[in-house]
Amino acid sequence: MGSIKANNAEEWIEETSAEKPEEERALVRRIDLLLMPILWVMFLFSYADRTSIGNAKVAGMMDDLRLTSNEYSMALVIFFISYVVFEIPSNLILAKTRPSIYLPTIMVLWGVVTCCMAAVQSYKALLIVRFILGLLEAGFAPGVMLLLSSWYKRAELAKRFSIFYSAAVLSGAFGGIVAGAITGSLHGARGMTGWQWLFLVEGAATVACAVIGAFVLPDYPATTRQLSRRQRELALQRLKADNSTCRAEDSPPLTALQAVRTSLTDWRTWILTVGYMALGGSATMYYFYPTLVAGLGYTSHMAQYMVVPIYSVAFVAVLTTGYFNDKYPNFRGLVIAAWLAVSMTCSIIVCAVYNYTARYVLLIFMASGLMSGNALSLAYASSTFAPTRQETKAVSLAFLNSLGNLSQIYGAYLFPAHDAPEYLMGFGVISGLCAVCVVLYSVAHALIRRYPAKSG
Repeated sequence: MGSIKANNAEEWIEETSAEKPEEERALVRRIDLLLMPILWVMFLFSYADRTSIGNAKVAGMMDDLRLTSNEYSMALVIFFISYVVFEIPSNLILAKTRPSIYLPTIMVLWGVVTCCMAAVQSYKALLIVRFILGLLEAGFAPGVMLLLSSWYKRAELAKRFSIFYSAAVLSGAFGGIVAGAITGSLHGARGMTGWQWLFLVEGAATVACAVIGAFVLPDYPATTRQLSRRQRELALQRLKADNSTCRAEDSPPLTALQAVRTSLTDWRTWILTVGYMALGGSATMYYFYPTLVAGLGYTSHMAQYMVVPIYSVAFVAVLTTGYFNDKYPNFRGLVIAAWLAVSMTCSIIVCAVYNYTARYVLLIFMASGLMSGNALSLAYASSTFAPTRQETKAVSLAFLNSLGNLSQIYGAYLFPAHDAPEYLMGFGVISGLCAVCVVLYSVAHALIRRYPAKSG
């Protein structure tokens, strides 16, 4: 395998004949089939497992565990504390191991922990289980960012990240349907409440998905066993021509200290991270959609179902944004800023309008802007760091994702129960965070286009 080396860009251009583009297109289709379906399903369950606590809340968990609004917020916060702490170490491990083993393994473990949520009987036990869940899920999202950026050229990333992130959006939509069906039909079965069945069913499904992933998920281009030698060479050649890096068996890895130092002394890491932190704080309202919809006058089960249209519209917006942005990859920063401007405008109007129908429509457009911006920001970061060394890229992406999730700690307190049904503090803060995003991603667009990251 040591003989598999990427040719330089000049050789790639000279070799481009009538059959070369077709060969590359066939390879990309093959990569898509290997990577995207299984990653999409895995992220679907990942997102469902972390956010199902919002569905459990309106299904009776608060009363059964005698939780206060602040205690529920702390149960959200504790997840992100462990999630943030373990993201960078996890990505450094992934950069030097096999994704086909590492990602399914942590998924099996967090699936088991999700099942354990059904056995929680106290506030303290809930905190412990949520902390462990965050620790185990910490490696998945940044790991997928690293894996996708190790396979695709930068102009191909927006579409793939939009497809990947659409799993989270669809999880929110169908999560409401599934949660409503489970909590409504299984409540009382075998002496368990509906919200306990919700955790048990979702955890078991996660474990089953992880087992399948272990057999399907490929490793890195130079090391995967699911491509021929010619396909592996071609995969490396196209990344080299795109000035993107990926793991190669014959390249000496950076040490963890070297990777951290190189990443954190790069100004691009910081401007994209601060922007993603503001975006992440706004995205905390995902956890409160059932609560916000319930505040519009819907009952517990109907609140689960009325979340579906919010995510359904966002699903279309995310995929459409990703599709067109790969055609114009140089404008990702501006497109993110534009979507966040839409969300900011809707959030400001929500603070002044108390009509239930109008607020519901505004929530739909807010979600579309936030989720489209979130998906595109992942592609933007991955393409920006693409030329850097694999270990440096792993740290940069994990650092961005971890601090982005760290911002959700304060976001967990934006919608306390005593602010219902207006929730002016929450929508006011989100308006401000969206404004910060508009400014930062506009600045990032100008600076990164003029001073792109270099390899090495």
